[in-house]
Amino acid sequence: MSGVGVNKNKRRHIAYEWQDYAYRLAVELDDTERASLYMRLVKTNKRHILEEALTFVKGANNVKNRARLFMWKVKDLKKAGESGKI
Repeated sequence: MSGVGVNKNKRRHIAYEWQDYAYRLAVELDDTERASLYMRLVKTNKRHILEEALTFVKGANNVKNRARLFMWKVKDLKKAGESGKI
C-alpha cells in the first residue's frame, strides 16, 4: 500500500489493512489529528463494534463532535456486550 498524507507536511506509511481502516475511520469522523487513537481502537476492539458505532454516528443529525459521539457509542456497545445484551 502507498503512503497516505495526513497533511501537506506529514506523510504516513500504511502497511496493514487495519491501519487503513483506522485512518478511514479518522477521516470519516473528521478527526485525522488523532489517527493513532483510531489505530489503537482498531487493534483492541472487535470490528463489528466499530462498524456499528460508525453507522450510528452516520445516522445522527446535528452532531457537534462526531468523534466524541463515536467514542461514546463504542463504550456503550462494549458495555452492552459485556453484560450479554448483544
